[in-house]
Amino acid sequence: MAWRAIGEKGIRSPLGRRAILSSQEHLVRLTSKINLDIAARSVSASSRRQGFTSGSLSPGSSHGNVLTKESFIRYFHGTPALYSRKAIDEALGLKTERKGKFKRRDKAQMKPPVEAKYVPPKLKQHMKSSLDKMVDIFEGMTIVELAKRTGESISTLQDVLVNVGEKPGSEFDPLSIDVAELIAMEVGVNVRRQHSNEGSQILPRSPVVTVMGHVDHGKTSLLDALRQTAVAATEAGGITQHLGAFVVGMTSGASITFLDTPGHAAFSAMRARGAAVTDIIVLVVAADDGVMPQTLEAMSHAKSANVPIVVAINKCDKPAADPERVKVQLASEGLQLEEMGGDVQVVEVSAVKKTGLDDLEECLLLQAELMNLKARVDGPAQAYVVEAKLDKGRGPLATAIVKAGTLVSGQHIVVGSEWGRIRAIRDMVGKLAQKATPAMPVVLEGLKGLPRAGDDIVVVETEERARMLSAGRKKKFEKDRLRQLMEQRPVVEEPSEEDGPVAVRVEMPIVVKADVQGTVQAVTDALKTLNSPQVFVNVVHVGVGPISQSDIDLAQACGACIIGFNVKTPPGSVSLAATKSDVKIMLHRVIYRLLEDVGNMIVEKAPGTSETHVAGEAEVLSIFELKGRSKAAGGDMKIAGCKVIDGRVSRASTMRLLRSGEVAFEGCCSSLKRETQDVDSVREGSECGMVLRDCEDYLVGDVIQCLEQVIRKPKFVSSQSGAVRIEC
Repeated sequence: MAWRAIGEKGIRSPLGRRAILSSQEHLVRLTSKINLDIAARSVSASSRRQGFTSGSLSPGSSHGNVLTKESFIRYFHGTPALYSRKAIDEALGLKTERKGKFKRRDKAQMKPPVEAKYVPPKLKQHMKSSLDKMVDIFEGMTIVELAKRTGESISTLQDVLVNVGEKPGSEFDPLSIDVAELIAMEVGVNVRRQHSNEGSQILPRSPVVTVMGHVDHGKTSLLDALRQTAVAATEAGGITQHLGAFVVGMTSGASITFLDTPGHAAFSAMRARGAAVTDIIVLVVAADDGVMPQTLEAMSHAKSANVPIVVAINKCDKPAADPERVKVQLASEGLQLEEMGGDVQVVEVSAVKKTGLDDLEECLLLQAELMNLKARVDGPAQAYVVEAKLDKGRGPLATAIVKAGTLVSGQHIVVGSEWGRIRAIRDMVGKLAQKATPAMPVVLEGLKGLPRAGDDIVVVETEERARMLSAGRKKKFEKDRLRQLMEQRPVVEEPSEEDGPVAVRVEMPIVVKADVQGTVQAVTDALKTLNSPQVFVNVVHVGVGPISQSDIDLAQACGACIIGFNVKTPPGSVSLAATKSDVKIMLHRVIYRLLEDVGNMIVEKAPGTSETHVAGEAEVLSIFELKGRSKAAGGDMKIAGCKVIDGRVSRASTMRLLRSGEVAFEGCCSSLKRETQDVDSVREGSECGMVLRDCEDYLVGDVIQCLEQVIRKPKFVSSQSGAVRIEC
């Protein structure tokens, strides 16, 4: 009884309950007490059944020996563990679950599964999209600073540091700029390298000048006059279609690096790249043509890149030249000319007569002197890819301009997502050079793959580091590309019956091959502008180099045509394979002819839209009635005597009866006669008799229109600036 009192006291007191709920140790102690309590109850019950009392069980009684020597029988309806668990549940205020009887479910009452449309779940992006997040990194930054910029924890960045093969240390240890980029790419952010010029040798450098303007305004002719060459005469179609770099020695002894950009509307990306790498922009405007769309686009590129402009008004030797009108147009577009109180210099030149070239040189050197152009000449180089192409003998070639540092032959470099070891450095004339200094355009050999135009060139210490950076950038580029495709994928909704018929959109797959990487991008962007609601231009593959057998196989697999721009004619075996596979190959050297041919293909392939046109009109002059016809021929009938006043009337077409300009009836024609003969159609100026099915209400003066369904094809439109589009 003492144990029972102790157990009940421990359970019922509030202090005991709080102790049980707060610690597992108290719960175990309470369990042992309850077990002792249950044992004491069973002993008391057995004693009462055998004639013993609680006092007789005392240690001093005579019955104590009997209980210690002879065992008694205890009757339980469950195990002690079950009773102890039940007592604990009651003490804690819990209800013990009781098993109910099993009931068989009636199959007749079971409802069939609901047939609902399956909606795939939307993928949750746990990581923020890295397409718009940019992080600045520099040499010697710590894990702590990198964690603040990327928004990740220090432990996460330390784990990534181990994964990229670096030894983990303190979070305040400096990291190299390559390792910082690897860590940032692993966590899914874009990086921008920041280089310091502390402790470096800073020297003056030559200016980089980009010549921009509208197509056929004389940009290449002006450069030919400056360097005394004839490049414009050898270009296909008389227009520039590549981005070229040249070093021109001026008459004053100074040297200037010129970039020649295409003026066609399709090469907007090339002009943007030229504006990004340049120091000064020469805006060429024809004196007889004035400001044109690409002129305005070049001005916007210069403003976005924060680059000063020097205006060169070309073709001043022509009779229709009006330089003052050009100046007024430029001023009205927001360009602050020097003659009108601004800071933009204007020079009147003539590339044909070679006049005004000295003034242009003086303006460029004066602008460069005002800008005080200097660059770091020692340490690892920073360069910018202007153009890239695939050479049959030398492999991938990259035309680059060095921005800072010195690029030395034999160094390991990373260009975008490609890497390599510089095997040779050549200037724009083709001569070998051991190194490249700032503002010097060079051609690099030795890359493992073809980079993209616009990529930055980074010098790394070892080949292993170059491989790791290249692999990380490729992985990051592919991940961003797939995420961008997922975001841009349109949601296709099933049309309802109220919306009516849905327009059919045909897909037109295309494989693009070109001579250089920049041209591939320009042609691809131009083809995508030809998309219309009826035809979707799908560029399934792009590449640099001649058309090969693998391109034929790919085009055959997806039913595409191959477009080759500025590439050689494929060999006979490839042409024969294309003929057998029914693959169309289109070779072009001029961009506007290429776009025109593709536009005509789109117009032919488009399904067109069905429209209702009025093919002819007839005026009701008199009404005739036929009565007393047989049952087989029908009852009474009214005939409209008409005269065709416009177009022609056909019996197979739908007829519309107009009265006072409003539609009174619309249906088919059951009979059309001219005099006494049945005819299929009646032309303008002829008289006829017409019977409309289920229509007996004719009045003199009514107009009967003949309606026909016409399939209207889209139209290819090309503007003078070179921009093209498809009008549906």
